[in-house]
Amino acid sequence: MKTGIYLSYVGLGANLMHLSYCHQIAKKNGPVTIVTLCKNLEAALVDDPLIDKVFYIDQYHKKLIDIFNLANILKKFDLKNLLIFYPSIRLYLSAKLAGIKNIKIYNFFKKKNLHLVKAAKKLTEDFLRINNCPTETHFFVNKDKSNKIKQEYKNKFKIVIGAGSSGPTNRWGAKNFSKLINQLNKSDDYFFFLLCGPNERQIENEIISNLDKENFIPLSDKNIENLIPYLCASDMYVGNDSFGSHITSQSGKKSIVMLLDAPRAYTDYSKNYHRMVPKGFNIDEITHGTNADPNLITVEEVIKIINQFRN
Repeated sequence: MKTGIYLSYVGLGANLMHLSYCHQIAKKNGPVTIVTLCKNLEAALVDDPLIDKVFYIDQYHKKLIDIFNLANILKKFDLKNLLIFYPSIRLYLSAKLAGIKNIKIYNFFKKKNLHLVKAAKKLTEDFLRINNCPTETHFFVNKDKSNKIKQEYKNKFKIVIGAGSSGPTNRWGAKNFSKLINQLNKSDDYFFFLLCGPNERQIENEIISNLDKENFIPLSDKNIENLIPYLCASDMYVGNDSFGSHITSQSGKKSIVMLLDAPRAYTDYSKNYHRMVPKGFNIDEITHGTNADPNLITVEEVIKIINQFRN
């Protein structure tokens, strides 16, 4: 029984939020085929035995005529089941035209204020006919790759510094990260993995230029497949709401995330998250467009939480 999952999200983090549901479905129906708008998802899931294939679509998902173009693509996968984790009449019609017998999709009329975790959980439960579907899972990575990194930096507490993000309003800021690293280095033996995208090297360079100690490695020059073992080999994540936190949290690592301009729904699914909220804000008030001042989360507050989890 071939089962497909359609993830209508460009960001790697948004796709990885749905990994638990992909796994739950695969455990019952066999490895799944994922169709996604995210170009990096295939590389991120290269070691995952529950994923049969990942197919990246960079077109055929916006115009009316794309209904027929996408239907032709879906038809090639010979799917019996397709779960569409998005409310879209166009996607539903494409699946119908592709001849897929069993289609599950979000309610078309509840797109506004959609809670990604609750909606995905319910869709999966309805399809599998189960109650209380797990919202988090185990992220698969080649053990030899992660063990090599653990051995290289053994006896050090390894923190991923997630300084990159999908947009400037989500960022805690290079100065805060530099100050945090310098303060932590005064108290213990740490090592830091600086996580910034290839287009965020200015942020990375600003952090590095203000560090007092060279106990770090930048990851901006590594592709997704090569940098993921560093995330899985770490002891903790501290940073912005970005894809790195979704990998560390699903690897059983405590993940401290600054919520400045992202709704809590993005991190509601994992017990490994600790959300830092700007002073004066309620976690339920934070959403896209909040644009909270990053300095309302102080370095001292973050260090307190780090020490709490370490001890």
